[in-house]
Amino acid sequence: MSYESLSHCKWDCKYHVVFIPKGRKKVLYGKIRKFLGPVFHELARQRGSEIGEGHMVADHVHMLIKIPPKYAVAEVIGYIKKKSAIAVARQFGGRKRNFNGEKFWARGYAVSTVGFEEEQIQKYIRHQEMLDTKEYDQTEDNQAAGDKDDGRF
Repeated sequence: MSYESLSHCKWDCKYHVVFIPKGRKKVLYGKIRKFLGPVFHELARQRGSEIGEGHMVADHVHMLIKIPPKYAVAEVIGYIKKKSAIAVARQFGGRKRNFNGEKFWARGYAVSTVGFEEEQIQKYIRHQEMLDTKEYDQTEDNQAAGDKDDGRF
């Protein structure tokens, strides 16, 4: 475990975060999934945070994120959800200006702290696709579109 530094503290604050699209619609595949990975990383970086592991399945997002103690978890996750929804609306909704993306993500999220079991959480996130295939089989969609994306970001 390595600690980061701020001016007056050493820290290692990692969180496992899960959030869903509005209505838990199965929209996180193909072009949207490929587009959102880099967007999430850039938005996290803008808040001094770092995504260690991330995975999107058709109807939810898992991420292991390192957030400095000067930011509230709610602030960072709210920022990522808000700005990514706007980016998706601009990229795929056909509107370039005056759109706030308010209908992409559902309100709220699930979060838990990650302590010494970080490797277990990373493994869980990496294998999320296999765990969810019982509920939704998107391999046919990906093969039909020629998409080799595994959902990681």
